[in-house]
Amino acid sequence: MNEHARHTAGRQELKERIITLASELFTRQGIRSVTMDEIAAAFGISKRTLYEVFSDKETLLLECIRHGVAQEEAYIREHLSSTDNVMEVLLKRYQRSIEHFHATNKKFFEDIQKYPRACEFLKKGNNRTTEEAIRFFKEGVKQGYFREDINFAIVNQLVQAQLDILMESDICKTYPFLEVYESIMFTFLRGISTPKGAAELENFIRTHRNS
Repeated sequence: MNEHARHTAGRQELKERIITLASELFTRQGIRSVTMDEIAAAFGISKRTLYEVFSDKETLLLECIRHGVAQEEAYIREHLSSTDNVMEVLLKRYQRSIEHFHATNKKFFEDIQKYPRACEFLKKGNNRTTEEAIRFFKEGVKQGYFREDINFAIVNQLVQAQLDILMESDICKTYPFLEVYESIMFTFLRGISTPKGAAELENFIRTHRNS
């Protein structure tokens, strides 16, 4: 490996380490309270070097969000490879989301509204997953978990719209983000589930709340 290749590899490794640390800090402390100075100091690098890797704080935030999305997609692929039970995979995904929100400072959800590129990326991400979600729910119909008289294209857009509104509203200043998120998702799932799906969902909710 020549010097240029080593430098590139080293820079990429540094970038990945910064994304990992920044993701943890943003989640634990909120976005606005974490400074680029603090992140640079954690790696013993100058702020100038940090800005050579990430042009500004919002660019770093975007990379953190992309990293999280990639991890979520890998998690889903892993479970789909081990089971064909749609409801099981869906509930595991929500369980993972809920655990993540439990560990997330509520300031994160308030702060992200101040970063329009990050909010826009999240909205576009919701739109990108629409077709995949519809296929997923239709498979759930075949397995007997979801009702066959549901237009999933419509209800999926309605849920995504609710989540978009959640990102922009002040409701989380009144209620915990996790409580609002659960209200949206569990109401949605109850509405589309057959008795078979509803039974599995209610069992999951009881287990989740007891734990």
